[in-house]
Amino acid sequence: MQYAYTLLDCKEFHEEIDVVKVTGMASTPTPDRSRDIVEPLGAVFEIPMPLLWMHGSDKPVGTVSFAKATKKGLPFETEIPRVTEPGNLKDRIDEALQSLKYKLITAVSIGFRPLEDGMEFLDNGGIRFNSWEWLELSLVTVPANPEARIEVVKAIDRKAMAALGIKADDRSSLFPGDSGRRHRRPIQLIPRKQS
Repeated sequence: MQYAYTLLDCKEFHEEIDVVKVTGMASTPTPDRSRDIVEPLGAVFEIPMPLLWMHGSDKPVGTVSFAKATKKGLPFETEIPRVTEPGNLKDRIDEALQSLKYKLITAVSIGFRPLEDGMEFLDNGGIRFNSWEWLELSLVTVPANPEARIEVVKAIDRKAMAALGIKADDRSSLFPGDSGRRHRRPIQLIPRKQS
């Protein structure tokens, strides 16, 4: 399996939630630090796709719920559930969410495999992946593609949404006024209420 890395930029983080949504850019056609180019329009994938912790196939932390191949890159949206039952899954997801909140994890990486005749060897030593199967997205620490990043981390309380008549899969309701453009802002931390 091949990997390509991208940067994250967390804007908001709420702790009292059922689901945390993370959006950003999974890959762009810009050469990465290995001089490889992963062409976004060459991506073949199915949604939902696993969101993994550090490319561990045995360490899922959520799912990729939206992705779209464009000339400029692969915008994505993920859902990370809040797990309340004690155990390894809760510990792993808590670590992932805390790492995002405190900007200790600032990158994502795509796990993929080239499709037949989908590779072109470049004069600079890199590879252009013209057609490839996107298998997973991972939260990682080291980016290769400096243009790809997480743009928003947003908490979604499904019960509150249902009470307001908003469907969880209605992207336009979750991001009113979202025209596909994102603006980078500093992260806003909202303290957890103590019982």
